[in-house]
Amino acid sequence: MLIEKEVAIKSKLPHVGTTIFAIMSALANEHNAINLSQGFPDFECSPELIALVNKYMKKGFNQYAPMPGILSLREAISEKIEKLYGANYNPDTEITVTAGGTQALYTAIAAFIHPGDEVLVFEPAYDSYTPAIKMQGGLAKYISLKHPNYHIDWTEVRKAVTGHTRMIILNSPHNPTGSVLDENDIKELQRLTHNTDLIILSDEVYEHIIFDGKPHLSMAKYPELAQRSVIVSSFGKTFHTTGWKLGYCFAPEYLMKEFRKVHQFNVFSANTPLQHACADFLRDESTYLQLPAFYQQKRDFFRNLLQKTAFKLLPCVGSYFQNVSFAHLSSESDMEFARRLTTEYGVVGIPNSAFYNHKTDHKTLRFCFAKTEETLTLAAEKLMKVS
Repeated sequence: MLIEKEVAIKSKLPHVGTTIFAIMSALANEHNAINLSQGFPDFECSPELIALVNKYMKKGFNQYAPMPGILSLREAISEKIEKLYGANYNPDTEITVTAGGTQALYTAIAAFIHPGDEVLVFEPAYDSYTPAIKMQGGLAKYISLKHPNYHIDWTEVRKAVTGHTRMIILNSPHNPTGSVLDENDIKELQRLTHNTDLIILSDEVYEHIIFDGKPHLSMAKYPELAQRSVIVSSFGKTFHTTGWKLGYCFAPEYLMKEFRKVHQFNVFSANTPLQHACADFLRDESTYLQLPAFYQQKRDFFRNLLQKTAFKLLPCVGSYFQNVSFAHLSSESDMEFARRLTTEYGVVGIPNSAFYNHKTDHKTLRFCFAKTEETLTLAAEKLMKVS
């Protein structure tokens, strides 16, 4: 297309380029490497779930769903939350079905953050948080999780809070580190937010992928925290269907009312036949209760393989990501090392500096183990050659 003169624009995200996930996946394709970078399974979801989607498509459920989501799905979600966390969320006024977890996160930030508002973000952080904050004119204030166990230093958090702090974003189980909140974190959070107007945005998309018998400490379990929390979850992570982009958000009515004001003009509604299928599928609680054991088997299998490599394994208590350190192997940056691992050894991981605002480099990589044993074995065999 021939253009005589480009139209002058002012970018809202002038320093944002292509995401690290797209970069590393493209590198994987270019070199025909095993892609353990982007967080998605390489195995199929339930055939029963596929059949349910097909059923509802054939029955004609192919037009717009209600803005907050179909009622049967919201009711099923409400029942699930009550079973797991003992909390009652009204499906009519406190639960909204979204086009994936990332849309829910963006919508929540757009609903509550105004120009000049500060948002506390723990690094390393999922890369959608900061752009969403900046798009609303907000200011992200970064607090680093303490390497190598990636715990929160609550003294630093208290120092970071000012009169302009409006929101704190939490993610547990945590992407990219695999850490989880514990009861002490909950107590500190309760102290921090008590008698304040702080909103908690709790990214809980990996709620069912938690290991070693640890419970998931959802904000929904704690009434004082639940009253100020917008909680996000994802069917993509739970049902191995990341490409469907179907998630949900739940919050007290006064917060959900504001969330829906933005949601209706953001996407309005999510995929209709998928909602009907998930509503049916969710009634069987084994579809999510078996996930901790399912993914712990994969974690343990992959960690046992990695023990035979030169990498040092970092803890993984939740999510489907295993982090490794290569600091003792190379003085390269994590980005340089990740590229060389791809081009010379045929395995792709994510350099964790990509999850830091100032590209903090602890010389670690993140590998996704939501893969078949065949994929993990082949990747490990290649990684054993690294020295």
